[in-house]
This record gives sequence, structure tokens and C-alpha cells, in this order.
Amino acid sequence: MPASYAYLGPEGTFTEVALRTLPEAATRELIPYVSVQSALDAVRAGEAEAAFVPIENSVEGGITTTLDELVAGAPLMIYREVLLSITFALLVRPGTKLSDIKTVSAHPAAQPQVRNWLRKHLPDAHWESAASNADAARLVQEGQYDAAFAGEFAAARYGLEALETGIHDAENAQTRFVLVGRPARPAAPTGADKTSVVLWQRDDHPGGLRDLLGEFATRGINLMLLQSRPTGAGIGNYCFCIDAEGHISDRRVAEALMGLKRICLQVRYLGSYPRADVQPGEVRAPRPGTSDEEFLAASDWVARCQDGRF
Repeated sequence: MPASYAYLGPEGTFTEVALRTLPEAATRELIPYVSVQSALDAVRAGEAEAAFVPIENSVEGGITTTLDELVAGAPLMIYREVLLSITFALLVRPGTKLSDIKTVSAHPAAQPQVRNWLRKHLPDAHWESAASNADAARLVQEGQYDAAFAGEFAAARYGLEALETGIHDAENAQTRFVLVGRPARPAAPTGADKTSVVLWQRDDHPGGLRDLLGEFATRGINLMLLQSRPTGAGIGNYCFCIDAEGHISDRRVAEALMGLKRICLQVRYLGSYPRADVQPGEVRAPRPGTSDEEFLAASDWVARCQDGRF
């Protein structure tokens, strides 16, 4: 396997900045790809050891392009996550004034994060989506668009200047990125972990989603992401992308996954990995009755009942 990481490029994306915060990135060749799909496909094809892609932002939730790519195709697994605070700069060719801007570009996920600023300052500008924010900057450099919303750090890379900086509609906006590789044994639990799965219902029935969520709720497992995605099998057919607190080696998480495997048409395990938002000592204790010790005690009690030793 080549010692390289694929990432959503070109150079100068927020994805690249977040990737470089990983210590192991210093020992890998970092290769930009034109889309999330091509970066993940590079891993599936064995062209890269792992791919680093955005998966969620605090303004719009899950990034559907990434979720859909993880739902479909050969299975992949998440090994790490990184949170990056996001503010945008309006990048233009030197000499461009605000009044000159008729077209703006950025990645589709950027639009909800700057739409109010855009409505106030450039109400007549036409929005054009790009494969990434850095690609939008490249297109401005080539003269295809007048301005791009991107990281201020991308200006020098593309010979542009930041006409405005610190642009954001929501304070403390963050994007979550994940390092994705081919399936293998998950990392050991840290005490502050997250488990990601995709669930397909066996059939459509009243309370179907409640049944899925009940497997987590009865075991005291908090959910951190719940997003439905169409399966492609027709209107009303959805699968559910879920992030849950805990690690597959935790008894409560393992039993929840076993329960889901029994009642779901399909369960795709996307990995258990360290959380980026908290440290192990900051995680709240499991709810009463859901710790590993209590699961083991309950199992031992059943065994004693079976032996007539209760």
C-alpha cells in the first residue's frame, strides 16, 4: 500500500489544512483529488493508504456527497476525525473592487455559511458551485469567476488577494473531517470514542425508525448524528447514517449493533474512532445500568440462573 493520503483538492483547501494537523501526515505523500468520490475511490483501488474528506459542518449538518459515497460502493472505514473552525475570505484578482463582482464561486457546503453576508453585500452576484473552495479560487485566477469564498491562506497559492476576511454567518462554525481507509481492526478504545453506522430498514412500517433508535436508547447510548439518505430505490426509501457515542468494544455498543443486525435489512459498520471534541477524562459516565461492569454482572446473573445458582 503506498504511503500516501488522498484528500479533496486542489492545494489550498480547508481539507488540506485540517489534514496537516494530523501528526502522521508529515510522513505521507499528500495527493489532492478533484472530488470526494475520486479521493475515496483511490483508497478502494489501492492507490492511496487513506483519504481525508469533509463529512459534517455545524451549519448544515452532514455533507451528503461524503455520506453517499460511504453508503455506496465497496466498504470503507473511518479511523480518525478532525474539527476545524471555518471562516471565509472573499478572494479576487488584484485590483478587483466589490462593485466589480458579478459572479462568485465556492463549494456547495460553503453557501449556507455565507448566504447572509452575500445577501447583504453582493445581493446581485450570481453563485456558481465548484468542486472545492480552492478550486473556486483557481477558477477566479483563470478569469472564469470574479470572486471565490475560500480560506485566506489560499490567496497566495492562486495569486489572488483577500478583499474581505472573517466572513461567516454563524459564530464558531466548524467542519468535521475524517480519515477513511479500507476495513481493518478498529483502533483500541480511548474512553472518548464514536461509532458510525449506516442502517437499512427491513420494511417500511409505523414506528420503524423508533425501533432502530430504541436499540441505542435502551442501552443509554447518545446519538451525535442522525441523517436520512435516499437509497435510490424510489421515493420514500431511505437509509440512516448514525454517529453514536462509544466504541464497538463497549458492551452497550456491541449489544446495540447486534440488536440492529437482527432487525435491519443491512447494517454497514463505518468504524469506531477517537472523538475530536472531547478528551477521555471529559466524557460523561454511562447511564446507570449501561456500564460494561453492569452488562457483565447481568450476564453472570443469567448464567447463575441457568445453573440454578440464583
